[in-house]
Amino acid sequence: MRAADADILIVSGWSDSGPEHWQSRWQAKLSTARRAIQRDFEKPIRAEWEETIARDVLASARPVVIVAHSLGVIAALHAAQRVGKRIAGAFLVAPPSEAVIRELPSVDSAFLPIPRARLPFPAAMVGSSDDPYADLLFARHLAQDIGAEFIDAGAAGHINVDSGHGPWPEGSLAFANFMAKL
Repeated sequence: MRAADADILIVSGWSDSGPEHWQSRWQAKLSTARRAIQRDFEKPIRAEWEETIARDVLASARPVVIVAHSLGVIAALHAAQRVGKRIAGAFLVAPPSEAVIRELPSVDSAFLPIPRARLPFPAAMVGSSDDPYADLLFARHLAQDIGAEFIDAGAAGHINVDSGHGPWPEGSLAFANFMAKL
């Protein structure tokens, strides 16, 4: 599938993705991309985030491919339990671990437990060996549980602007390869 044949739904994490973040760059570059706009990116409430994603998926006329980062991955996994049959695929990057989510007082504890049911659509999960929000083994096991292909990004931090991944060309290539398999 080509990106132009799908509705690309960008699902940001806590604090959203700024203009230099790879998600924002992809949104600007991909003509069919749009962002799931949460009411509050600073104090995420699972029910609200899940509802926003589900509503955006259901409003799409074309197949939906989710591109999620960080806490957005966890929100997308929750939403997939409701609208998974309407999702064509998901590219999931740098999910935070349960331990990290528990330690973030501004994040709703209802994001836990992280859904681990096998997804009814193809998915790829990208993890980093030095992500401060989750170790590589966590991301690898989560990918295995949900039936996602695992992509080891090496020492890439949280795969965000702070870790030097504004443009993230390796991610663009991985996403293009993922889309080609849909």
